[in-house]
Amino acid sequence: MNTSISDTPTTAEIRRSFLEFFRDQAGHEIIPSGSVAPHDDPTLLFANAGMNQFKDVFLGTGTRPWTRVTDTQKCIRAGGKHNDLEDVGRDTYHHTFFEMLGNWSFGDYFKAEAISWAWQLLTEVWGLPKDRLYVTVFGGDEKDGLGADEETERLWQELTDIDPKHISRWGRKDNFWEMGATGPCGPCSEIHFDSTPDKSGGDLVNLDHPDVIEFWNLVFIQFNRRDDGSLVELPSRHVDTGMGLERIARILQGVRSNYDTDLWTPIFDAIQSRTSAAAYGGSLDDPGDVAYRVIADHVRCLAIALADGARPGSDGRGYVLRRILRRGVRMARQTLNADGPLLCELVPVVVGVLGEAFPELASQQKDIISIIKGEEEAFLATLDRGLKLFAEAAASARQSGGEIGGEQAFLLHDTYGFPIDLTAQMAEEQGLGLDRAAYEAAMEAAREKSRQGGSEGADPVRSLPPEVLAGLKQIGGHGTDDSPKYEQPLCIGHIRGVWNGKDLVEHIGEGEHVAVLLDRTTFYAEQGGQIGDTGRLVSEAEGDDRGGATFRVEDTTRSGPWVLHIGHMTEGRLHLGAAVDTRVDRGHHESIEANHTATHLLNRALRTVFGPGADQRGSLVAADRLRFDYAASNAPDIKDMARVEQCVREDVTKDLAVSAQEAPLDAAMQINGVRAMFGEKYPDPVRVVCVGADVPDLVETPDSPAWQNLSIEFCGGTHLASTAQIDDFMILQEQGLAAGIRRITAATGTDASDVRSRGEQILKRLAAMATLDPAELPDQVDAISREIPNMELGLVHRREVESQLASLRNTAKTARKAAAGAAKNAAVEDAKAIAADADEGFVIGEVAATDRDSLLAGMDTVRAAAPDAACLLACRPEDTGKVIIAARVPDALISQGLKAGDWVRVTAQACGGGGGGRPDAAQAGGKEPEKLPEALCAARAFAKETLT
Repeated sequence: MNTSISDTPTTAEIRRSFLEFFRDQAGHEIIPSGSVAPHDDPTLLFANAGMNQFKDVFLGTGTRPWTRVTDTQKCIRAGGKHNDLEDVGRDTYHHTFFEMLGNWSFGDYFKAEAISWAWQLLTEVWGLPKDRLYVTVFGGDEKDGLGADEETERLWQELTDIDPKHISRWGRKDNFWEMGATGPCGPCSEIHFDSTPDKSGGDLVNLDHPDVIEFWNLVFIQFNRRDDGSLVELPSRHVDTGMGLERIARILQGVRSNYDTDLWTPIFDAIQSRTSAAAYGGSLDDPGDVAYRVIADHVRCLAIALADGARPGSDGRGYVLRRILRRGVRMARQTLNADGPLLCELVPVVVGVLGEAFPELASQQKDIISIIKGEEEAFLATLDRGLKLFAEAAASARQSGGEIGGEQAFLLHDTYGFPIDLTAQMAEEQGLGLDRAAYEAAMEAAREKSRQGGSEGADPVRSLPPEVLAGLKQIGGHGTDDSPKYEQPLCIGHIRGVWNGKDLVEHIGEGEHVAVLLDRTTFYAEQGGQIGDTGRLVSEAEGDDRGGATFRVEDTTRSGPWVLHIGHMTEGRLHLGAAVDTRVDRGHHESIEANHTATHLLNRALRTVFGPGADQRGSLVAADRLRFDYAASNAPDIKDMARVEQCVREDVTKDLAVSAQEAPLDAAMQINGVRAMFGEKYPDPVRVVCVGADVPDLVETPDSPAWQNLSIEFCGGTHLASTAQIDDFMILQEQGLAAGIRRITAATGTDASDVRSRGEQILKRLAAMATLDPAELPDQVDAISREIPNMELGLVHRREVESQLASLRNTAKTARKAAAGAAKNAAVEDAKAIAADADEGFVIGEVAATDRDSLLAGMDTVRAAAPDAACLLACRPEDTGKVIIAARVPDALISQGLKAGDWVRVTAQACGGGGGGRPDAAQAGGKEPEKLPEALCAARAFAKETLT
C-alpha cells in the first residue's frame, strides 16, 4: 500500500490517496460519483451530499453488491434547503459545486472503525499536526429523549491520541444528521482544523471562522424518525462520512483559502489572460477578487452539471443553472470588463483541472462550450440595457427610501433576463434594499395572465375560484371520481355543480355556456400535457317536451378536486342533481391516446439515437398531433431525425403491449430504466406506463437489465392497449425552442398517413420532372415551387423535396440561360435584317424574341448598325398572350418631334395595351398579340407623319 502524498500535494494526489487508503487499508470498493443531476429522484434539484446515490439503501428500499464503498461525489448546493449560491465570492470557503470524498458502511462497520481510520489517514498518512485537530460530538437532545453520544467521545479518547480538550459536545443543530423530516438519522462527529498562526483557534470551532473550518463529518446512522417525530433504533446501522475536497486541499497545501489551491489558480490565470484584469489578490473586499471567485466557481459548477445532462432553462434545475450563469456573466462584464462571452472560454481549463477525476467532462467538452456560449450571447444581448435600467432604478431608489421597486425588478427579470437574486445582489452592492413583495406580486400577475393564455378575455368557466372550491367542500362536495377515464365503461354521473363563470347555478338552459361538475365521469381532464376529452352529457329522463337533454362537452379541465365539463346545452334543460350518461367522443379520445402512446415511444427513440442527455422538457398531446420538447445542445442532423422516426415506426409495427398500473412510489422509483419528469410531484402510489412489459413484472424484478431499453414512465394519461393501434407515425417539424431545448411536432394514424402519402406523391412528381426536356422544366419548377410551401409534409420528406427541388432549380436555371441565349441570337439576327431597311430614318419590325432582354439585345444590334435611325421593335413571346414593345430615338429626331414615349403608346394602343416613357427610350405592352401587324403599321404611320 502506498497512499502517501508529497509535502505539497496536488488536489489530484489528495483525491487518489483518500480513495486508495480506504480501498487498500479498509477493503472498500472504489465506485464512480453519482450524477450531480439525478434523473431518478424527482425530489432533488442536484446531488448535494455524498449520500444521495445511496438514499435507497438508507431507506431500506435498495441494496448494493458491497457493504463498504468509497468515492468522490460531485455535489451542487445552489437551490432548495442547501443553498450556498449567495455566499460564493463573499468568503473563501463556500462553493456551488464541490467534491465530497466519502467512505461508507452499509450495515457493516460502525463508529470504532470509522474513527480509527479517519485518525490514521489524517495523522499518519497525511501527517496533519494533531494539535491543530478538533472534533465535535453530539451533546444530546432533551426533546428527542437522547443523551450525549458518550460512546463516540469515549472512542475518540481510546482509539486515538487526540488531546481530550480538543473534543467538545454540541447540540442537535450541529451534530445530529437527518435525511429529512422523517427517515434514517443519527449523531455525527465533525473534524475541524485550526489554521490560526498561533494554534489558538479552539474557541472558534463551529463559529464559521475562516481560520477554523470543519472539513470531515462522520455520520452514524442508527435511528429512524417516524411520522410522529419519535425515534426508534434501526435494525442495521450505517456509516456515512463526507470530507470536502476543496477544504482538505487548502489544509494540505498550506494556504489560507480554498481559492488559493491548485483547483482554482489555473482558472484565475485564464480569467486574467482573457480580461487583462489585475491578478487575483484574495481580498474579501475588492470587487475584482470577488468577481474572480464567482466566475471561477460558476463555470466549474456549470461544466459539471452540463456534463451530467442538466440544461439551462426557465424552471426548476434549469433555472438554477441559468441564474448561476447570468451571475457569472454580469460579474465578467461589469466588474472585469470582459468583452463578449468569457465563461465558455474557461471550460477547457476546467476540463484540464477536473477531467481526470470526471472523464465525462472531456467527452462532452464541445457540447458544454456550445451551450454556455449560447446562453452567454443571449444574456449579453440585453445585459448592457438592463444594467442601464438598474442604474436608473438605483438612482431613483436613493431619492425615495433606498429600495428598488418590485415593478422595476420584475421588468429587469421579464425583459432583460435578470434573475431576482442577481438584482438583489446588485442592490446590496450599492447599499439598497429590494421590494420583494411587490416583485412577487408582479410575477404572480404574470403567471396568472399566462395561465389564462395572456388574454383578458379568457374563458371564466375554465377554473373555480378558491372561495367557490371552499364552498363546495363545505356542502359535502368531495370532488369528481374520474377513475373510469382509463377503461371508459358506461358511467352515470350526477350534477353536483354548475359554474357560469360568476356563480354556481342550479339550472342549465338551452344554449347556455357553463362548466358542469359531476361526482363521477369517464372524461379525461386536461393534465400532464394531455388535452381534455370532448363528448356529451345525456339525460334521457330529463329535459323538455322532446323527452331528453344533451350538454355538448367542448373541453374538460381540472380545478382542485373537480373535473369541469365545459360546453353548452344543445337540447333541453338540466338541473342540479340530475343523472347524466357521460359519453366521450371515441374517435377524438382514441386519437389522443394514439398520440400519447407515440409520445412515450418518441421519448425512448430520442434517447436511443442521441443518448441519455435527450431528456424530456415538456409535451403536448392533442387529437391531431403531438408536441415534444427535449434537451439538445445543437440542431440534429436530418439522418438522425430519420432514425428517430424509424425507431418509433418499428415499435408501432412490433405490436407491443402497453401496460399501465399503479405501484408504490418507492418501488416504482427503483425500476431499471424508469423515466420521471424533473420537477413533477408524483402521487403515492404512482401510475406506471410501460411499453413492452407488464408493470407487475417490473415491480417484482426492478433491477432486471431487460427493462433498461423499454419505454417506462410515470404517467397519469390515457393510452392505447397496443402500439399497432398507432398505425403510423411521422415527424412534421423539428425546431429550436430555447437555449438547449428543441421541439418536435409529429402526427399519428391517418393524419400521419395522409402526410406521408402527400410527400411520396410530391417526390414522384419531382422524379418525373427530372426526366423532362430541359426546355419544359422552368415552368414546371415554378409551378411546383409555388405549391410546396403551403403543403404539410413530413420533416424527412420535406428535406428530400427541398434537396431534389434545389437540383431541379439549378437545371431549370441552366435551361433558362440556354433558352435566353438562343432567343437573343434569334432576335439579333432578325434585327440585322430589319436594320438594313433604314432609308426612311426609322426602323420598325417584329423579332423572334422570347422576353424583354432578348428584345433589347435586338435593339442594340439595330442601334449599332444604324445609329442615326429611330427604332421600334416588338415581339410576341410564345404562350404568353402578350406583346412587348420597345423604342429608341436619337436626339436629332427627337428635335423633329418623334418621341419614344408617344411612339410606343400609339403602337401599344393598337394591340390592346398601353405604356410610354422618356423621349429617347420607352417600353410598352399589348394584350392582343394577333393585332401586332396592325400595331406595327400604326407605328410606321405615326413616324412618317411626325417626321414629314
